[in-house]
Amino acid sequence: MSGPRANSFFLGNSSGVNFSIILSSIDEETGKLQLGNCSGSKRAGDWNLNVTPGMDASKVTISLSRNLELCLPNATDCCPAPLCVVQTLQVLACHDSEVLAHLLIQAEIHANASFMGNVSENATIIPNQAFQPLGSCPCDLTAGACDVRCCCDLECTADLKQLFNASCFTGVFGGDVNPPFDQLCSSQSLEYTPFWFPFLCVQSSLNNTPFLGYFYHGSISTPKVPSFKIRLQTSPGKPFTGYRQGDPVMTEENEYFTIPQQSMAGQCVGNAPVAYLQNFDVRCLTDLASYKQGLPHDVRINSGTADFIQQSVTYRTITDVGKFITGKSPQPAEGLCQNVTFAEHYTFVLKDNNIEQVNVTVFLGSLCDGEILSQRFTVKFLSLTSTNAAELFGNPGYQVGKPVRAANMNASDTFGSLNIWQPAGRGLCTSAAYTPVLFGVDSFSGCVLEVGIDEDCSHLRGNVTERLNALIQATHIGKRGNASYSDLSDWVEIIRLDPFNSDANVSTGSLKGFCPDIPANLNIQIIFADMGAVQGVPWQEILAVQISYSTVIWQFQCGLICENITSVLPITASVQFIKVPAQPPIPLTRFQMNYTGFDCNRNDVCWPQLLYPLTRFYTGEPYSHCLAKGLSLAFLVLLTAILNNPWFSKLLESSLV
Repeated sequence: MSGPRANSFFLGNSSGVNFSIILSSIDEETGKLQLGNCSGSKRAGDWNLNVTPGMDASKVTISLSRNLELCLPNATDCCPAPLCVVQTLQVLACHDSEVLAHLLIQAEIHANASFMGNVSENATIIPNQAFQPLGSCPCDLTAGACDVRCCCDLECTADLKQLFNASCFTGVFGGDVNPPFDQLCSSQSLEYTPFWFPFLCVQSSLNNTPFLGYFYHGSISTPKVPSFKIRLQTSPGKPFTGYRQGDPVMTEENEYFTIPQQSMAGQCVGNAPVAYLQNFDVRCLTDLASYKQGLPHDVRINSGTADFIQQSVTYRTITDVGKFITGKSPQPAEGLCQNVTFAEHYTFVLKDNNIEQVNVTVFLGSLCDGEILSQRFTVKFLSLTSTNAAELFGNPGYQVGKPVRAANMNASDTFGSLNIWQPAGRGLCTSAAYTPVLFGVDSFSGCVLEVGIDEDCSHLRGNVTERLNALIQATHIGKRGNASYSDLSDWVEIIRLDPFNSDANVSTGSLKGFCPDIPANLNIQIIFADMGAVQGVPWQEILAVQISYSTVIWQFQCGLICENITSVLPITASVQFIKVPAQPPIPLTRFQMNYTGFDCNRNDVCWPQLLYPLTRFYTGEPYSHCLAKGLSLAFLVLLTAILNNPWFSKLLESSLV
């Protein structure tokens, strides 16, 4: 044991059993440990023995009662060395002088190194390092003693300083913490001073020195604009010109229109600004004690043209509160319930990049003390002229984290879905829910299928294939986030690679629980590219979608008994987004392949880009502008060379004569 306390257990009935502890010693002749007898007691030296009886077992506790602090000067009850206790103990359980059980303990306990003395309440005052060094004597390293060769040590007497006065430490370490610096005009430290030194040297006192801290105290101005407020007008008389995607929605008081949303850490933020053209659906947990009322619904919202819109609010009452209450305590007393908001659904109706209407549906219900409420907040931006609620203004491309649009062109109802599993509970496929595939988010999910030992392989393959195909209820995928169901050119057809169909005539003999070529893995690969940008936001389109299957060999797993039990077969679905260039890259020329030393992508020196502004590699300006400026510069250089030539001067003099 390495601590002052140790526990053990005596198994069996302890009635009539006598417990004792003894300090064991080693026989000097044999060098062996001497066994104890039953004549001991529950105390031996600084050790105490305590027994807590039980029904089938008794708890035996051994504790040390001495002080474990290191000895201070002139102290007695303490530890003289860091290794304070090194002893061998024996705990005996006896019945009628017969040893029933014994426990051997080797105790090595170190002293407590924590400081237990009185702590001074006097705070150390640290001087301002801009005017006084923090350490005036850096060579003073030992407290309460004189450091040799440290002449600035105040603990060195005059007699001691005479021993090393001729060899004291110099410089900053020796106490000269504020020496003249080399740039000072009065400094003579430079052996060879250049002739221009008097023109560039510094005239300053030693209070302003690079060996101290900061020298310039600038004024700090705090912004006067309150938080969550911005100016809607850049100049007087200039109206607000409208929203762009991602801009915060503003109110009449020039404040952000806020709704509770989830942060990156997964927690709910009560006053989170609503971003233009960004839908969300969040749930926040709260109880009656921490419930806070949100922004009032009489706040008017800026439409985007400096006009203000009043919210159209509809109140409804929740009848089935079980969908919102996630935790419930026993029935509370009367008077501890309150009518609160269970859900709020906001619909922003848009027209020409401006907000035309704001419709709010508020669901109210009774929340009692001890219940946990799962509040729901949704925001949707809809176009006023669109017949489909999913078609919005703004960026027509996909945004990362938004669901991928799917369509089933072979059905009368063309609406489709592209999903992956969202397992719950035991992870069985029979109880797994679906979640849509989100653009730009690589995903991997799966579930478990229960299979018996007598399962037919053909039936198993069909069952697995059916469950995998249930994830993809679509024949086409939308190229853009606002793909129209009536326009087939807005969609790309899903390329399906059917699973490998093994020969049905191949027999597995009398083997049970063994099936090859089970299509247990569904692979969804989506190829997309950047097609441009809208208001600085990338415009991303889907170019192709391919679905393939990977097969596995299923074998029944069981222990010693395989009858009347089921094994499991995990089936998975993975989604991978592959980004490709919008245009194929320019192929390498024969010169680039043969003469790699002139390849600008492989070498630091690039001779083909010697006249970089005049080459195709420069994209800061149009090539025609660069060419015109280059020709103009070449003409000026040629004209200068001609005018400076001697024969031109003679020609000019002869023409004037």
